Amino acid sequence: MLTRQEIDRLLGFLERALPDVTKVGVGNIARVHSGVSRETYSVDLQYTDKRGDHARGLLIRRDLGGGLRARERAIEHAAYRSFFGKGVPVPEPFALVEDASVLGGPFLILDRIEGHAPSIFQPDPYGGRRETTGRDFFAILGAIAAADPYDTQLPGVVDTPAAEDCWRRELDHWERVLARDSLEPQPIAAAAIRRLRRNPPKAPPRLAVVHGDFRKGNFMIDAQGRIVGVLDWELAHIGDPMEDLAWALDPLWAGETQLAAGLLDWREAIEIWQSASRRVFNAEALNWWSLFSHVKGIAIWTSAARAYHDGRNQDPILAFTGWYCAARHNKMIADRLASAGDGMLL
Repeated sequence: MLTRQEIDRLLGFLERALPDVTKVGVGNIARVHSGVSRETYSVDLQYTDKRGDHARGLLIRRDLGGGLRARERAIEHAAYRSFFGKGVPVPEPFALVEDASVLGGPFLILDRIEGHAPSIFQPDPYGGRRETTGRDFFAILGAIAAADPYDTQLPGVVDTPAAEDCWRRELDHWERVLARDSLEPQPIAAAAIRRLRRNPPKAPPRLAVVHGDFRKGNFMIDAQGRIVGVLDWELAHIGDPMEDLAWALDPLWAGETQLAAGLLDWREAIEIWQSASRRVFNAEALNWWSLFSHVKGIAIWTSAARAYHDGRNQDPILAFTGWYCAARHNKMIADRLASAGDGMLL
């Protein structure tokens, strides 16, 4: 949790950042348990200016030691600034603060969106409004793919690959993460990587913004099941839009259902995505990116387990995902590699 001294320094920063403020205070501060490289806090801000007294909900996302680099912080901030008010529901970015003297590390401040984030561990995460959430889910994912990446702020903070190199860049990156963070050998992931390199996908017709982690747990819904906020953009990049679709459709997020992302019939989901993205669905590319997603998942869960093992983040959810989610993805890879046709998803 934030210490009293850190809260005082945060209040001092906010008093300087908000215009014409005469008094700043905080009500409730609560830790939001998620993420490998960041601590997230929900803050009820109270302040007074010449117009009177105000209340404002904020999210503070603080980097931990050994966590995200400056580039990843800049990517997330650029993504929020690029999409806020432009058809993709994201919280308004308040400030990106690189000064570690305030909270002991760089941090991002966002306006808080009221709602809740569905979890893969909830038996009914959508409160009986699954289809409403599902239609929003695939429409928003399509809207991200429809955005012209050159009309966003991302080209200033991420590289833009050649279309034919999208797959290689991503596979190389997550293979390096596995090599860096694994506490034990990863023979199943290594077999999948060999298969993926032997059978690369065709280049996308045009590049897109890729959220990088669009899934259950990274969006907020309201009481009616509408998606009101898409969060966690630190993995955003420019690449193949089928990468985002495959990650969103990974069976891990579907729970025990056979639905697309645990939300909709597959045909309806793909139709909504195609309509919103103004792109043609490519089943062959999806299958490649789907197997890639299992490898990426293992790399993410491995990093989570390593962060917990090394004491950089003691949130027990990291230990759990490092065990449970990694085992699920290993099983998916093994089943697909053992079946005819590489275990085609479609």
